[in-house]
Amino acid sequence: MRKKKDKKFRLSLSLAFSLMVFVVLLATLVIVSVAVQILMKLGVIFEWAQYVPQVNRIIWVMIGVSLLIGIIAAFLTSRFSLRPINFLVSRMNRLAAGDFTARMDFKKPVRKLPVFKEISESFNTLAEELEQTEMLRSDFVNNFSHEFKTPIVSITGFAKLLRRGNLTDEEREQYLVAIEEESVRLAYMATNVLDLTKLENQAILKDISNFNLSEQVRACILLLENKWTRKNIELQVDFNEYIIEANEEMLKQIWINLIDNAIKFAPRCGTVSVDIREREGTLIVSVSNTGSEIPVEKQSKIFNKFYQADESHSSEGNGIGLAIVKRITELHRGQVSVNSGNGMTTFTVELPQTQ
Repeated sequence: MRKKKDKKFRLSLSLAFSLMVFVVLLATLVIVSVAVQILMKLGVIFEWAQYVPQVNRIIWVMIGVSLLIGIIAAFLTSRFSLRPINFLVSRMNRLAAGDFTARMDFKKPVRKLPVFKEISESFNTLAEELEQTEMLRSDFVNNFSHEFKTPIVSITGFAKLLRRGNLTDEEREQYLVAIEEESVRLAYMATNVLDLTKLENQAILKDISNFNLSEQVRACILLLENKWTRKNIELQVDFNEYIIEANEEMLKQIWINLIDNAIKFAPRCGTVSVDIREREGTLIVSVSNTGSEIPVEKQSKIFNKFYQADESHSSEGNGIGLAIVKRITELHRGQVSVNSGNGMTTFTVELPQTQ
């Protein structure tokens, strides 16, 4: 079905090109013939005056023959000259239909021309990006569905146990705590998705105020106290007081995401350190943790939404936290980077002190 459609399209394109050439050729011949007629009537071509009828017939015969030859030549040449365009359109149709494996590779000698080389590179880059995005989207849907399903199943199970009754106070309290924790986990995941969508649609930074950045970071560390005490993690926090002009609520999301990740990926009895320093009007916040390293080839991708360096998905997360960190940093005219090696991973956020 698609092949028939492509053939029909190529034929219509060739006919359209031939028609365009025909119109140009016809217009040229009409202009030339009219000009000759005018010149003859004005006497400019006086020596042909006695042969006017014969000349008119010759002109019309030439016009007919020229048009016939022009149409045939245009149709035949268009079949070859339009091949690169047909090829481009067919690949674009594949891409539009969801086939992100489509790639552009013109044949010789067209591929050597700069314009077609640029078209190939641009198209292939677009196709690769779409293919990667589709893979990430698919992974995200699968992983996110799993992440949502797990707490829902837990909540349902504990709710059924509570409904049956005949439980001790200790068991009832244990089940209620589990339901509360799973509900908070669900709310956190849903909030992250909504926050990322909101941030992506935001172009202007709002609600800017002056506040103590050091105090905010310490408050975020305390919010996550249960997590780092549960793993017996050693916290190294030692920095001076720094004031920044920014959106306080947004920056809070950055520190919670980065510190939470550091705690999550640090081994039991590992170390998490937070450092703040100032350099030429820029505040630099670094969050480090000991533990497994992030491979170099993945470091450039971890800030993409839905991407997870842990492809096994054995750890909690849905690939949104670092995307939120990057977007908030960009809105504050800053930058975020990662460095991982020698058993240590460090995320560094650089923010201007004033907006």
